[in-house]
Amino acid sequence: MLVSRGLVHLGCVVLAGALLAGCSTPINRAPVEDRGTFSSGGVAPAAPETKPLPGAENAGKPGYYTVKPGDTLIRIGLENGQSWKDIARWNKLDNPDLIEVGQVLRVIAPGAAAPAPSVAADSGVVTRPVASSPVAPAASAAKPAASTASASPAAGAAEDVGFIWPASGSVLAGFDEARNKGLDIGGKAGEPVLAAADGRVVYAGAGLRGYGNLVILKHNNIYLTAYAHNQTLLVKEDQNVRRGQKIAEMGSTDADRVKLHFEIRRQGKPVDPTRYLPAR
Repeated sequence: MLVSRGLVHLGCVVLAGALLAGCSTPINRAPVEDRGTFSSGGVAPAAPETKPLPGAENAGKPGYYTVKPGDTLIRIGLENGQSWKDIARWNKLDNPDLIEVGQVLRVIAPGAAAPAPSVAADSGVVTRPVASSPVAPAASAAKPAASTASASPAAGAAEDVGFIWPASGSVLAGFDEARNKGLDIGGKAGEPVLAAADGRVVYAGAGLRGYGNLVILKHNNIYLTAYAHNQTLLVKEDQNVRRGQKIAEMGSTDADRVKLHFEIRRQGKPVDPTRYLPAR
């Protein structure tokens, strides 16, 4: 009898424990799903879809430009021979200050044919008078050597800009495509800076690092000129100017001394201004 009672007592204890354990377990509990991990045999959760940058379908096409680190719309315009305002309009940019690395921008007018690869005018013969020739007057201009391979009347007219020197000082530093994309011309603060040819102001401001107070003129679909480090700007964007018109006063903004940094850009590519300016 003692043994039987002990067994009965033990059975009651075990049964009670089982009942308590059962009561502590929720009924119809939903299975737990771990969304943060997956087994080696499972399927990884899908990565969020990356939205392509604007214009990505045009990457590499003629007439389009892919934004690089450090680019601004002003610099892109200068490098492609266009007004930054035109580029903003062609690409429907609500805020021209917000462009992304990798974004592809149209840099030619809609409907316009992409320009043919530029043949550097510098590769031709320097069009300077020989030593015995008289010095050309300030208002005249030497024309760059034209390519005889495919020069059309329209192209010839575009090349016939007629540049003059934008300042009267001596040349402090000559053209070097890698280190100095134009000429540095000396002078005194406040001396006049002149438009080298007829054109339209496509930029006037200090938004391009290394250039200080800058004026950029567009002369036609081929040529731009840039005038940097000015003390005072005397023109506004979209203003038409005439050759020889005073557009700024010489200064030293973003420079180590008073000077004018002058560039001629052919389809956005810097070229040696001395090949386009009259001899002194």
